[in-house]
Amino acid sequence: MTEMVYGAVPERGGEPVIPKWWRTVDKWLIACVLILFGIGLLLGLAASPPLAARNGFAPFHYVERQVIFGLTALVAMAVTSMMSPTLVRRLGILGFLAAFVALLLLPVLGTDFGKGAVRWYSLGFASVQPSEFLKPGFVVLAAWLMSASQQVGGPPGTSWSFVLCAAIVGLLVLQPDFGQACLVLFGWGVMYFVAGAPIFLLVGMAGMVVMGGALAYANSEHFARRIDGFLSAEVDPTTQLGYATNAIREGGLFGVGVGEGQVKWSLPDAHTDFIVAVAAEEYGLVLVLIIIALYALIVVRSLLRLMRERDTFIRLAGTGMAAMFGVQAMINMGVAVRLLPAKGMTLPFVSYGGSSLIAGGIALGMLLAFTRTRPQGDFDALLNRHAR
Repeated sequence: MTEMVYGAVPERGGEPVIPKWWRTVDKWLIACVLILFGIGLLLGLAASPPLAARNGFAPFHYVERQVIFGLTALVAMAVTSMMSPTLVRRLGILGFLAAFVALLLLPVLGTDFGKGAVRWYSLGFASVQPSEFLKPGFVVLAAWLMSASQQVGGPPGTSWSFVLCAAIVGLLVLQPDFGQACLVLFGWGVMYFVAGAPIFLLVGMAGMVVMGGALAYANSEHFARRIDGFLSAEVDPTTQLGYATNAIREGGLFGVGVGEGQVKWSLPDAHTDFIVAVAAEEYGLVLVLIIIALYALIVVRSLLRLMRERDTFIRLAGTGMAAMFGVQAMINMGVAVRLLPAKGMTLPFVSYGGSSLIAGGIALGMLLAFTRTRPQGDFDALLNRHAR
């Protein structure tokens, strides 16, 4: 009906897939991702040799694996970004179902690698964390359900998506993985807000989250220990937060110099959860600000492009994907500077980790697919054409 009133934006017929993709994709977003991946390799060259030495590997063992994981992630991102939103939705739902089943089987078949939380499947040559692959699939499925509920005579999709979100959060808390649980709940809340949720309902949900945190503090020693460490007036210099805080302080504005940092010799997770501490110590505040600017550019550009999109599913799914991506980066960096309790969450495309990188590539590929310029997908173009 809209096309009948405003007219349709013409599409170039018979155009090859790759030229069409390059013409319609957000090249700034691709450039930001490539720069982040390059920064991750640069920091990996500094942070991973001490860990490789402790584990009896070659000095750049983890960097080489990072290259393999990263190239796989970039290929997955490119392929996914060439798909239509309909195909992304179908594959996202199938991926979610597979990841959800894997999450259910974790208590039976999973392992904790001595970290106290059963989050991974060990494949011998690598490990897989199902929750990383669950997130993009859940965003797609929840957006589809919410958009369906807005149609005349549609199903109660918003309620179904909330039940699904609660089930996922419950499974993640049992691992325990409170960081990923908060991320999933936040992503759902953002999509629900964009879909038109009453503000009082969102405030009520925030209150329930606070109550859930209080219960977790009272019943989970793991959760309570992290909260107590965060709230403590003094930081134990022999803890991960202590090492990271000191490294950031020593780095100053321009850093102590390439390869001169010391935190990588003390932090067991210097190449993953606390990679930003390595960046701050060796390259200073300047590199950290560049990293923050790259994440901000990805999120802001994506949201600006989505604001012009008139398909409800694409708007909701793209917004949820961009919000979760940005908040994950914010949580990782917030933990390193002690603005947030320790969460055990990677920095997207910068930290080492196969599951995180490949799942992040799929998620960014979906976001690129949702933000591509499409015929009849832009309100402004339609209105301007009608005005002429």
